[in-house]
Order: sequence, then C-alpha cells, then structure tokens
Amino acid sequence: MKNLAILGSTGSIGCNTLDVVRRHGDKCRVWALVAGRNVEKLLQQIVEFRPRVAVVASEAAREELRQRLRQIGLPLAQWPELGWGPKARVAAACAAEVGFVMSAIVGVAGLEATYEAARLGRTIGLANKETLVAGGKLVTEAARAAGAELIPVDSEHNGVHQCLRAGCRSEVARVFLTASGGPFRDTPPEVLRGVTPEAALNHPTWKMGKRITIDSATLMNKGFEVIEACWLFGLSAQEVEVVIHPQSSVHAMVEFKDGSVLAQVSATDMRMPIQYALTYPERAAAAAPRLDWGEPRVWEFRRPDFAKFPLLRLAYAAQGMGGSATCTLNAADEVAVEAFLEGRITFPAIAEVVEEALTRIPSRQPGGLDEIMEIDRESRQAALAAVSARSGRAGQSSAEAMQKAC
Repeated sequence: MKNLAILGSTGSIGCNTLDVVRRHGDKCRVWALVAGRNVEKLLQQIVEFRPRVAVVASEAAREELRQRLRQIGLPLAQWPELGWGPKARVAAACAAEVGFVMSAIVGVAGLEATYEAARLGRTIGLANKETLVAGGKLVTEAARAAGAELIPVDSEHNGVHQCLRAGCRSEVARVFLTASGGPFRDTPPEVLRGVTPEAALNHPTWKMGKRITIDSATLMNKGFEVIEACWLFGLSAQEVEVVIHPQSSVHAMVEFKDGSVLAQVSATDMRMPIQYALTYPERAAAAAPRLDWGEPRVWEFRRPDFAKFPLLRLAYAAQGMGGSATCTLNAADEVAVEAFLEGRITFPAIAEVVEEALTRIPSRQPGGLDEIMEIDRESRQAALAAVSARSGRAGQSSAEAMQKAC
C-alpha cells in the first residue's frame, strides 16, 4: 500500500490522480493533499479521501478551509492536519509516511518540495516540468545520490520511459516527442499577431490549465519537454527531436542504433500515464478507452516550423547554453504568458519577451536551490520590464493585424 502526497491536488493532474486512486484503493491511499486557493474542491477531496494532511497556499485559505470543515459538520477527529505556505508544502512531501509524491504544481512553486522529496529518496511522479526546466541538474543529482526514482507523468516522457524498457540507454540513437501542434499549427504567421487569449486557449486535443494551454499554442510546452527529456534520460538536445502529430495517438518514439523504432501509443487520457507512474513497475487494468484497430485511421507526422514558433527554437538554445538559461526561459515565459492572457502583449510578443530576458540575464551555474530562486526572481524582473516596453503597443498591434487578416 503506497501512501501518496499529491502536490497540486485540485488541478487537472491532481484530480486525475485521485480518480486513479479511487479505482485502485487496494494499491494506494492519500496521505497528504496540497492545493492552492481552491478551497471548495479541496474540501470535497478531504471528505472523500480523508488525508492526514491538507495544505493550502495562504493563511487566509487555511482559515476558510477550517470554517468550511466546521460548516459541513465533519467531526474534529476526522480533520486532517491543516497547513499553509511553502514550508507546509515541503513537510507534506517529505513526511516519513509518504512513499510516493505526485509533483503536479504548475510553475516553479513545485520545485522546492520536489527537490526535498528527491533528497529523501522518495519515488516521484513528475508532472511538473518546470522542476527540471529550472533545476534539472540539482534535482537529478539529488535523486541519483538518494536513489530516488523520477517517473515522468507527461504523456510524452511517460511514453519514452515505457519504450526504454525494451533497450539500454547506450543503444538509443534518438528520441522523438510528438506535439499536436496546438490550435495554430495551420494558421498563417501573419495572422498570429491578432490572436486572442480565447482562441489560444482552445486546444484541439487536451483540456489543461491556462498557462500550459498557451505554452502548447506557442510550442513552448514542447520546448520545455525537450529540456525535461534531456535531464530525465541523460540525453543531449541534439538527441531529442519534436514532430508534429495532430492525431495525438503516438506520444513518443525511441529510435535505437540498429534503426528500430519503438512507439508508445494510447488514447489521449492522462489517467494512463498517471496510473503507470503509480503502479510501476507493474501494469494494471485502466479505465481509459482502448484504440479500435479495426477502424481506418491516418497518422500524420511533420517537422515543426521554428520560424513560426520561435519559442521552441529558444528552448533548444537555452538547453544548449547550459547553466541557468533554462531557469530564465521558464520564468520569463510565465510572466509573458500572464501578460498575454491579460491583454497586455500580443501572442508573438511572448517569444520577444522571453528572448529579451535570455539576453539580459547571463547564464551561470547555480550552486543550490536559493540561487535558482534568485535567478528566477531576476528573470521575472527582466521579463516584466520587457512586457512594460510592449504593453502600450499590444492593443494597437492586435487591431492592425485583425484588419489585415480581414
């Protein structure tokens, strides 16, 4: 029986993880739930799964949760220990009773708890790609030293993990990560300046949070996945290729030195990689739909357009630089995406902001978690300055682009 700490329990990955737990209660149980400010959803999870610990982002959210627990009449003896803030988040992930940590907090906020859990040798289901994008060297070295296992939950890396069970790392020639291409894969580049947040949030395949959906539209998410794959599997950026695959049925492919290619294929259901991580190395029956191999289908594969989606190019470049460049990449992108969602910059300006931040912040090798967080802070400031320089032009540029498109 595995005791789970779920970091980001009220998000998409967290909710899907709890659905898997619901179906495999004989294999795992929830010890700790860590959320942000969605008190109502966390309350429902507490009532159903009865964790020993529940953590929220702020003291105000903890007080709201306490009041709601009283209102619903849950006996005090059945309450979890209530905590708030980063220290409580780390404590939940590092509790002696916890054997498996699902790291699913979006952004760099999940880095510290994941790193500390790795240092203690915990098994980690890694759904937070920013952890390795910002602190890949630190986290993987800590995991290696402590014997911690990092099992990827992103469907692409999970697919690579499964394919690699058929061969040794030394036998691998290339790894292919597939991308749906997002909502603008066939949109002319000149139209992108007039793209609205609503259009960018309309992903053709997956239902995800706002930031990751925008990152999928710009292909930055795939760039982050290239960086993550390098750290997870000991690859160079040149050994990881991205291919556009609109059908999203093939999640990853591994080409071995003899020319053989193994592909991981499954329905587009995040419960499958989540369950794989929770039950590894075993496999169990899953609730996800099966593919009908008697049904005619066409699978397309093509190379991404680096000129149209410059953030993918910047991700490769940042990984090639080494050091803290990928930390800056992540921080600047988070700031730029938020500015786009608020209507302060245009869709193409997301890449402009990120590139400017990479130019302003010199790459260096961080010595520890505190230095990574300082680089993250500096990078955000640089990105905010770049956003401010463009904010006044965003509305005018969007209107002009829409007129040209019409």
